[in-house]
Amino acid sequence: MSEQHETPTPDPPSGGNPITPGSQASFGTYRRQPVSFVRRGTRLQGRRQQAWDEHAEAFVIDVPRHVADTSVHPDYVFDADAEFGRPAQEAPLIVEIGSGLGEAIVAAAEASPEQNFLAVEVYRPGLANTLLRIGQRGLTNVRVVQANAPEVLGTMLPPGSVSELWVFFPDPWHKTKHHKRRLVNDSFAELAARVLAPGGVWRLATDWSGYAQQMRSVVAASPDFRNAHDGERAGAASPLTAAWASGADCEPTGETDSVGGWAPRFEGRVQTSFENKALKAGRVIFDLTAVRE
Repeated sequence: MSEQHETPTPDPPSGGNPITPGSQASFGTYRRQPVSFVRRGTRLQGRRQQAWDEHAEAFVIDVPRHVADTSVHPDYVFDADAEFGRPAQEAPLIVEIGSGLGEAIVAAAEASPEQNFLAVEVYRPGLANTLLRIGQRGLTNVRVVQANAPEVLGTMLPPGSVSELWVFFPDPWHKTKHHKRRLVNDSFAELAARVLAPGGVWRLATDWSGYAQQMRSVVAASPDFRNAHDGERAGAASPLTAAWASGADCEPTGETDSVGGWAPRFEGRVQTSFENKALKAGRVIFDLTAVRE
């Protein structure tokens, strides 16, 4: 690590921001490492622009950037106590990675005012939509940040500061050649373990059977987590058995899942418009719950 900090600061890209020494970009890794998202348009219009103008100052975490608008300087550490104005002992922090349009996290924040919530998303219009929902409900216990999730978990959040980490319906990258882009892998599990307090909960959901199996394997392989429902919902009760029978997102095989480990649906996760589309397409929903050892 010390050798990396001796690396000379490279020249900034033409027309871009200066690269901060010590950042991913200065190590030349930002573009070479596969990321789990595809950048889409960032332009805000109409109600989203209005929501951003009205609520960004109060609810958007202004993190120091370097070469990219989704990066987080590694020296920056989020202070939840100061940001929310109440100690973590009184208001546990729940973080959603890939909060999308804010449907799940805003509904949860409204239902649980005694908890604090942080929405992490790279898609700016999605964050603006989340601000719109926050404003409509008059909430004060939600903050949003436009940032790359591994950087949030790796440096921005203090170790052991999160009570629950949510990853609901991440991009499945279902083509084999794109599996390396999937967010949930062994290295991500290490980052999740870093920020979760002992006994903290990592909740996952997906509508793709192949990704569900990868998630289950990641949890099983991690020395930092235990599957809260290990061995449960196997055989005919398994959503994987149902997916293999229907062939909605794979070739129908008629096999039976003898491993199980699937959680019942998390009651705190509202049924979003995205999930509704998956259900209408006939896909099966998979839930997993891992507990930090």
